[in-house]
Amino acid sequence: MFTRRTFLQGSGAVATGAEIREGIAAAVAKPVLPDKASFRVQEFETCLNAGRWHPLSNGARLAAERYQEYKQRGIWDRSGLWAAGNPNLHGGSQNESKQLFAKLINASPDEIAFVQSTTAGENLIVRALGLPADGVNIVTDGLHFEGSLYLYDALRRNGMDVRIVRPRNWRIEMDDLERAIDSNTRLVAVSLISYINGFQHDLKRICEVAHARGALVYADIVQAAGAMPVDVRASGVDFCATASYKWLMGDFGLGFLYVKQSALEKLARPAYSYRQLRRFTNHMFPYDEPAASPVEWEQYKTAAGYFEQGTLANGVSETLAYSLQYIQTIGVENIQEHSQSLMERLRREIPRLGHELITPSGARGPIVAFQLNDPAAVEARLKKANIDVTISDHRMRVSPSVYNDQEDIDRLLRALAS
Repeated sequence: MFTRRTFLQGSGAVATGAEIREGIAAAVAKPVLPDKASFRVQEFETCLNAGRWHPLSNGARLAAERYQEYKQRGIWDRSGLWAAGNPNLHGGSQNESKQLFAKLINASPDEIAFVQSTTAGENLIVRALGLPADGVNIVTDGLHFEGSLYLYDALRRNGMDVRIVRPRNWRIEMDDLERAIDSNTRLVAVSLISYINGFQHDLKRICEVAHARGALVYADIVQAAGAMPVDVRASGVDFCATASYKWLMGDFGLGFLYVKQSALEKLARPAYSYRQLRRFTNHMFPYDEPAASPVEWEQYKTAAGYFEQGTLANGVSETLAYSLQYIQTIGVENIQEHSQSLMERLRREIPRLGHELITPSGARGPIVAFQLNDPAAVEARLKKANIDVTISDHRMRVSPSVYNDQEDIDRLLRALAS
């Protein structure tokens, strides 16, 4: 998967921009699923837990190491020779990863802002909508992320009208959600794929109902983007956010916020940062052009111009520039089909071992979940077999990825049956 030159770069040798590009191209050239060659995780354990955080690929690690090597040099190469190799001197990997993510969800790069995390993006949208406010309400549901439910319940305790639709039979019924949305609803906030059990919303239908009643829609796509097709144009969603450390195969500290261009005019700017500026001019110092105002500035009329704040996690941006290219080289539809082929066996065989399936039929996300009567016993068996899944609250969540195969599923089934 990697050229000799790529490995030399990983060891600290300084490479030209062309050599770095050649190494990345070699690393993402037509991988075949299951792609064990691009990952080392199987050297340590049977990891069926990419929904917690996705192991780094070999190529993503090298991309991060190249950035760290540049940072050790302490040199800003104004000639742009190093920047041509895709570190961050001129925003190279930041621009690339933003463009690649926009392509992944069928958006424009101008509709994408970098944020710290999924939760940070959701909080910014709530603030930009002027919430909490009197006379309006927020609708969400019990399969949304726990950090989001904390946000909305805190608003409820402070007097905001917040309506949390409860799940029935491990799913959110569209009729229940529709009854909660009315002409005073300002925001409908959901997880496209629930982190609890993999339940999948009909996002297009939610948007149709919400928009007909004057509401806007936010979707948490952290358990979807990179693992299955997400099309913001087809769904009509107004806002969505994701971190990069799960299915985008990046790392902690950097994510994306999508804001539909037509929705920007309905928002108040929630924060101010130099990253939002198209132009800034001083009129206070020697050689400055005199003017009545001490400073002049112009903001970008984009998602970044409203929401980006402060410095970014540049090392993570490097991994994303690699990983997003890797994902799109494989094809997200192929990634989804691969994971579904693995999870279909789990859906069929784990209930035979006495663990109830709690992922509703029709869900096509990367998560399958089961109810456990004795989670401590199951956890002990899997630990002994060196198998990693998520077990909490009497539930087991399994989330295989591109490096898993049917032998990994066999190991899990044998351990559960032992």
